[in-house]
Amino acid sequence: MDGKNTQIDRETFENLLYLSRLSPQSTDTETLAAQVRQIVDYFGILSRFSGEGNPYDAYPATTVENLRDDTVLSGLEQQDLKHMTAEFMDGYFRVPKVLGGGA
Repeated sequence: MDGKNTQIDRETFENLLYLSRLSPQSTDTETLAAQVRQIVDYFGILSRFSGEGNPYDAYPATTVENLRDDTVLSGLEQQDLKHMTAEFMDGYFRVPKVLGGGA
């Protein structure tokens, strides 16, 4: 972001609203737009501290030779799962409700 255009256009901002499940009618878009600009500016500050070269070098790739063998191992039995948690019933774990509809 060194000197590049860091402004977010209207279409990108609308996409951000959609992805965050915010509607323009129920949200103070001016305040939100200012916050998004602050976030983008912060990435500009962070980029000044990035090292030279590939940023992914901090996480080296794993070669195929270093991966484990693809063999089937025994897992946990259902009886063991029932003893681990009270939230296991009829072969399923009970989990918190997920926001939004459908999978």
